Amino acid sequence: MLKSSQRLKRICAAAQNFYTCQSKLISENSIKYTAAYFQVRGKKDDSSLSSLFIPVQIKPNPDDINVGAELTGSLNKADLLKVLNKFYTKKEIKQLLVENGLDNYLQHQAYVSFRRYCLEAQTLPVDLHVVISDILQGAGNETDIFPYFLRHAKQMFPHLDCMDDLRKISDLRTPANWYPQARAINRKIIFHAGPTNSGKTYHALERFITAKSGVYCGPLKLLASEIYNKTNDRGTPCDLVTGEERKYADPSGSASSHVSCTVEMTSVTNPYEVAIIDEIQMIKDPQRGWAWSRALLGLIAEEIHLCGETGTIDLVQQLCMTTGEDIEVRNYKRLTPLKIEDSALGSLDNVMPGDCIVCFSKNDIYSVSRGIEATGKEVAVIYGGLPPGTKLAQAAKFNDPDNSCKILVATDAIGMGLNLSIRRIIFYSLIKPVMNEKGEKEMDTISVSSALQIAGRAGRYGTEWEQGYVTTFKPEDLHTLKNLLSSDPEPITQAGLHPTADQIELYAYHLPNSTLSNLMDIFVSLSTVDDSLYFMCNIDDFKFLADMTQHVPLPLRARYVFCCAPINKKMPFVCTMFLKFARQYSKNEPITFDWLCRNIGWPLQPPKTIIDLVHLEAVFDVLDLYLWLSYRFMDLFNEPNLVRDMQHELDQIIQEGVVQLTRLLRNSETGISSGTTAADDEEFSINRQKQSYLRESKTSPLGRGRLTERLLAQGILTPNMLQELKKEWNKKGSSDTGDGDDEPKKPRRKRKT
Repeated sequence: MLKSSQRLKRICAAAQNFYTCQSKLISENSIKYTAAYFQVRGKKDDSSLSSLFIPVQIKPNPDDINVGAELTGSLNKADLLKVLNKFYTKKEIKQLLVENGLDNYLQHQAYVSFRRYCLEAQTLPVDLHVVISDILQGAGNETDIFPYFLRHAKQMFPHLDCMDDLRKISDLRTPANWYPQARAINRKIIFHAGPTNSGKTYHALERFITAKSGVYCGPLKLLASEIYNKTNDRGTPCDLVTGEERKYADPSGSASSHVSCTVEMTSVTNPYEVAIIDEIQMIKDPQRGWAWSRALLGLIAEEIHLCGETGTIDLVQQLCMTTGEDIEVRNYKRLTPLKIEDSALGSLDNVMPGDCIVCFSKNDIYSVSRGIEATGKEVAVIYGGLPPGTKLAQAAKFNDPDNSCKILVATDAIGMGLNLSIRRIIFYSLIKPVMNEKGEKEMDTISVSSALQIAGRAGRYGTEWEQGYVTTFKPEDLHTLKNLLSSDPEPITQAGLHPTADQIELYAYHLPNSTLSNLMDIFVSLSTVDDSLYFMCNIDDFKFLADMTQHVPLPLRARYVFCCAPINKKMPFVCTMFLKFARQYSKNEPITFDWLCRNIGWPLQPPKTIIDLVHLEAVFDVLDLYLWLSYRFMDLFNEPNLVRDMQHELDQIIQEGVVQLTRLLRNSETGISSGTTAADDEEFSINRQKQSYLRESKTSPLGRGRLTERLLAQGILTPNMLQELKKEWNKKGSSDTGDGDDEPKKPRRKRKT
């Protein structure tokens, strides 16, 4: 029996020596890896990076027989804790852990888990049990625990074994090499540089229309639609491709040699003779810049015509150096004169025919529109939340010389995408919400680029107003405007990049326990970008949708596609419907026309208040979302034609509401409503609720209080539910007896005598 026990001890000692040698080998190999890792990451905060890796919970896997206890006896938990604490406090152990990729944060996380594992497990692995037993008996050293601790840490943090692979996947220093087909041909790059209304896009389009094949890449659906119509009118068959729509020039549905598309939908696999990338300065956009970078680097075209501001020339030249391509710059000057007036407007009474007042908030749009109509003048209104059809209808109304509407109130949405006959641009304010480098919104003066783009809409060539004027509403803003318009556009120094679905799938393979939002965070933190040319686009909207759908069981690729959906996360109703779409998809249930009608409350009534109008705009966005998804998941979002018909009908309803904007504002103050829900303009909604609260009496009827409005706006209470509640309330009121108090009187207790 004694000989057998000694032999087992020798076997266990040999196993212990094996793990010790293995530990040293791992440590030696990892020194090179760790040094390289810290050199690559440079200034990045490694503790914050480590916090992104979510630990995997390690649970004991008890055997039927505790072999370790049979060999060496059971372990005293108190003594075991002392050994573990002594092991963790050794400097050489901490150094070895650093060399194996565990910084202080990961070391602490791993130690807490390892300690809990050792103390709570009924049965430890036999090799670990024997090593600890030897240490407790004085036959071993605390450092002998290291290989087992490292094994536990790598089970907790799988990235420790694949950091090299993760870094290679997120190496974004040479994006030009992602497009070998584009690099295989000799592309001619022509930059048409100039201000608004200089004819730069016109010259590029002339080449596009006469080419054998071509693609136009624009920033907006309206622009893509305009080029689609213009090209077909000129006799060149052209298709339209946007995120929500496909139109073919050929009635049979055959693809044409020319296509007009939004820049995100640009194909980098189809060859063309001529490509146009419009508004190339948007390559710097914090959210969408990656799409312009992808088009510029990846389009397979013999000629690529770039149209945009002069401030983008230097960046494009540097990008072309990375692709080995030459660039030809063609400069254009404004076709019509633009004069800055010496005085501000001062009052809405001073507006004149052909004026456009530009506001940077929807609240200002409402107040200015109402103020002008109070003077007896009719206004057209254009802002970003309106459907394309409504924008075009309002633009046509303003442009029509026979129409009584001669004044336009708009946001900076008029900066591109609409042909407008404007005599004078009036900046109601020069302050607007902007996105800073951290992805946070803050109020700031508009950029030189924005000021030039908007002011340039006055005095368009070929319209009745060929002399353009620009001024401000407030006298104190006029000096600032003059400084902005006398400056050159800010030079653009970086182009946007964004992780692709393929890259994130590779990350998910290595980190299977991470959420999509977590994978994106890790990718961005580990990414290596040539910051002299590129920046990583803001992914907050993507992560917002990823977090929202995390509890919905979706395949990774489908989840990624859903999170790319272009929705406004500030609109609760749109977010709610987005989540419902994802749930239906996860259950493999088709999102039918009937299902959609039930969930959006179709048919919808014409708006009676501003909050009704904003809700209808949100419903339009939901229908846009359906159409966007229908081109990516055709089997389940399978009734796009019916939804498109519904959208056209809704567009007409919204147009009717915009025409009667002043009446809607008046109704909003008096509390009239059609019962629709949700508002996306937070500032306007808050102001409206404050005013409503001040007006309300304590005996406000059901359906008129702050709580009711808030529940309706959040989509928690539907109009039908509100009607039922009113009926129940009325029934209760009619059945109550007594003096009409809400609560029945309690019976009096008899006084004891």
